Amino acid sequence: MKSEKGMSRRDVALSTASGGLGLAAFQSAAQGQETRREAPIGPKDALKITKLETFLVKPRWLFLKIHTNAGITGLGEPITEGRALTCATAIKEIEPYLVGKDPRPVMHHWQAIYRHAFYRGGPILTSALSGIDMALWDIKGKALGVPVYELLGGPTRNKVRVYSHARTLDTVRADIKRGFTAFKTGPAKRTGSDGRSYARYVETPKQVQYAVERFAELRKVVGDDIDIGIDFHGAISPATAKLLIKGIEPYNPMFVEEPCQCQNHDVMAEIAKGTHLPIATGERVFTKWGFREVLEKGAATILQPDMCHAGGISEVRLIAGMAEAYYASIAPHNPLGPISLAAGVQLAASIPNFLIQEQVSLGEGYLKQPFQVKGGYLDLPPAPGLGIELDENEMADKMGHDWRNPETYDLEDGSVVDW
Repeated sequence: MKSEKGMSRRDVALSTASGGLGLAAFQSAAQGQETRREAPIGPKDALKITKLETFLVKPRWLFLKIHTNAGITGLGEPITEGRALTCATAIKEIEPYLVGKDPRPVMHHWQAIYRHAFYRGGPILTSALSGIDMALWDIKGKALGVPVYELLGGPTRNKVRVYSHARTLDTVRADIKRGFTAFKTGPAKRTGSDGRSYARYVETPKQVQYAVERFAELRKVVGDDIDIGIDFHGAISPATAKLLIKGIEPYNPMFVEEPCQCQNHDVMAEIAKGTHLPIATGERVFTKWGFREVLEKGAATILQPDMCHAGGISEVRLIAGMAEAYYASIAPHNPLGPISLAAGVQLAASIPNFLIQEQVSLGEGYLKQPFQVKGGYLDLPPAPGLGIELDENEMADKMGHDWRNPETYDLEDGSVVDW
C-alpha cells in the first residue's frame, strides 16, 4: 500500500529503521548511481569501431589504437619480435571484420578472429589477435568507467610484483636501489668478436664451470633476499642444460626458463623431474591449446604466456585457470613495451596464481604516468581500461624502427646457432 506521499510502508520502515540505516542505504544507492554516471557510455548506447591504427615505436615495438565513434580509443601491442611490419599487415587484414561492430563483446570477437582465419594460430595471427584483444578490453573498461581487472572479477591482490634484467652487476645494484627485489639473467657463454654470446651443443667442463661461477657471483652480489631467475632461452642442449642446472642448484634460482627448445615438452618434462628447481616456459607457446600439453606432461610449473603472443588478456586468463588446476603459477613474459606491461598488470590483479611479471620498460617517455616500483611491486592502476595513457609528445622522437632479430653463427665453423 502507498501512503499519501507515495511511499510504501516498506519505504518508510527502511528510512527510519536503526536510526539511520535508511539514510546509509540511500547514500549507497546514490553513490552507485553516481558511479554509473561516470561511465561515459551506457550499456545500451551505440558504440562502434571506426578504425584500427598501428605505429612502429622504438626500440622494436608495434602499438595499436582502435578508434570508436564515441571518441574512446583502445590500446594494444600486436607484435612478434622482428616481424613488426608483418603483424601490422595482419591487423589491416582483420580491420574489415571489426569496423562498424560494437567492441564490447570481446570474447565473441576473439572467437571470430581466431576461428574464421581457418588456418588458426601461429605467432603472427595470434600476436595480431593478442593486441586487438588488449585494445578491446581497454575500450570496454573505459566505456564502463572501471579497470579491466574489475571486469575480470575484481582484484585478487593489491599490488603486482615485477622483475628486472640482470645485464651487468652495476645495473643490478642500480635496480636494487630503484626498488627491484627480483631479476632474470642468462647463463654466461663464450663471446664472439661481434660481442654476442654462443653455446655449443656439447660444452666443455671449463665452460660449464664458468657459467656456474658467474651465477654464483651474481648471487653473492645480490644476497639471499633477492630472487634470480635464469633463462636458457631454449638455446642449450638438454645434456648441457642438465649439467648447468646441477651446478646452479646450490644458489637457488627462482626458476630455470626454457632449459631446452620450448617445443620439446617431453624432454623439458624429463629435465623438470631431475631437479627441485622450478622450470618455466611459455613465451613461444600460443593459446590454451599450446599450454595444455605443457601442463599435462609436467614440463613446467611456472607458465610464462606472453600477453602479446599467447592470445591477449582473454586467452591468458583461461591459461591461468588451466594452470591453477595443475597447481602451476603464472609469470607473464614481457620483453616488450608498456602497453603489454599494463595488460599483464590487469591480468595479474585478477588471477589467484600469479607469481611475478617481467618488464623492460615502466613507460618512462611513453606514458603520461609511468609505472613506479615500490619495494619490488607496482600498485594497481585505478584508471579505467588498461589504466594507462600514451604521452604522444614524449613519443614524438621514438616513432619508427627497423629492428631485426639477431643473426648468430658458430664462432668456429660459421653454422647457424640459436640466440
